[in-house]
Amino acid sequence: MSGTFVGMPTFPSAARTALADTQLRHNLAHATGTIRGKRASVVREVENWEDVRLAGAAVKDRALRTLDEQLVRLEESLTARGATVHWASDAAEANAIVTAIARQHAVDEVVKVKSMVTQEIGLNEALAEAGIAAWETDLAELIVQLGGDLPSHILVPAIHRNRAEVREIFLREMAKVGRPAPVDLTDEPAVLAGAAREHLREKFLRAKMAVSGANFAIADTGTLVVVESEGNGRMCLTLPEVLVSVVGIEKVVPTWAELDPLLRLLPRSSTGERMNPYTSTWSGITPGDGPQEVHVVLLDNGRTRALADEVGRQALRCIRCSACLNVCPVYERTGGHAYGSVYPGPIGAILNPLLKGTGVDEQTDSLPYASSLCGACFEACPVRIDIPEVLVHLRSKVVDAHRSDRIPKPEALAFRGAAWAFADAGRLAQVERGSGLAGKLLGRRRTTLGRLPGPGAAWTDARDLPVPPTESFRAWWERTDGGRDESAGG
Repeated sequence: MSGTFVGMPTFPSAARTALADTQLRHNLAHATGTIRGKRASVVREVENWEDVRLAGAAVKDRALRTLDEQLVRLEESLTARGATVHWASDAAEANAIVTAIARQHAVDEVVKVKSMVTQEIGLNEALAEAGIAAWETDLAELIVQLGGDLPSHILVPAIHRNRAEVREIFLREMAKVGRPAPVDLTDEPAVLAGAAREHLREKFLRAKMAVSGANFAIADTGTLVVVESEGNGRMCLTLPEVLVSVVGIEKVVPTWAELDPLLRLLPRSSTGERMNPYTSTWSGITPGDGPQEVHVVLLDNGRTRALADEVGRQALRCIRCSACLNVCPVYERTGGHAYGSVYPGPIGAILNPLLKGTGVDEQTDSLPYASSLCGACFEACPVRIDIPEVLVHLRSKVVDAHRSDRIPKPEALAFRGAAWAFADAGRLAQVERGSGLAGKLLGRRRTTLGRLPGPGAAWTDARDLPVPPTESFRAWWERTDGGRDESAGG
């Protein structure tokens, strides 16, 4: 399992549905526009922003080049500080480890810090199958969970909801799983946040086990880092007796000093803040302070596959800031659900195929095409991931993966026909004569062909296809003796 949701349609189909939802488009345009503006303002304050981007990319690249060494150092450092380290090759293995720890402590509920990686592996669903409730404590994640919804943004998972919708969700769902929302609840943001705070407080105080991810894992000190804005993460990381952190192996940073550029890049690129309100760091166990049993699950789940791709491995630099989503014209109009993944937007369009592989399923193969290749994502990325380059690279891999299909796609047939014609001058001349004749017949009445039937409809529905020219370049060349007759006025 990787970050794609089972049963989701391909991107073109899902995007068509999303585009018809005017409320969704309004919510997205307002939210992404606000975040873009905040980000631009705080980035302008940093005179050497491009140097910081280069430094951040260099830190991540050094970690990835020596990933085997850094992971061993991280395990040694964590173990020396009292943590128990587990290795998980895939989602099933990671879920089994976390479930086993919960069962060992006879807990029937856990509180969670917002975590992309636990969503990637479907941990909540795995725990539910074992009779263990996993409570999301981030406000946006709580909205998504109570609404029986799926996240649609890396930073703001409920970006597709407006505050009136959030009020209805709270009134309808909170009482089913804990403290109910006040009957006089309004849709004022502060009032909604207050209702969530009261609802979650009893869960914080009751839970014996918490689950987190990590934004970074520092190899030389065995330190995990979580940045957040609400304080719910700090509650999860300090109150429960047992803490389990599921960490993708690409989150490793070699040294504490190298964390510096990343912590300058992340808040400005994500929330448009100079620094995060809460930056929590912990290293193993401290007697009498915080969780007295700490587990760290180091997860692969396709990351070594991505690392082996010389072009695509740069995607593992990603620090999950969501800057690429907020500037993407495609994401702004379709939202995150159209990507069918916990990782939406431009980064999801490359990360999912890299983790899962191309040629595996149609939905994943559609993601590299979910882009206009405008390049705005690369300009916004704080660690300089060249997303357009990786998108083009993955498109070629999708094509290669289907070369041996028994039933070729219409596009493949069209290119095979073109190759057959261009391979022989005589065949090409015949095609040109036929094209010219069609141009003479059709050009009398129109300048474009309009909508083509069958497979050609998918092309002409989005593009104007001109009527073929009545004369080919070759025929013109022969008629004018290489253009000399025209240049001489003949």
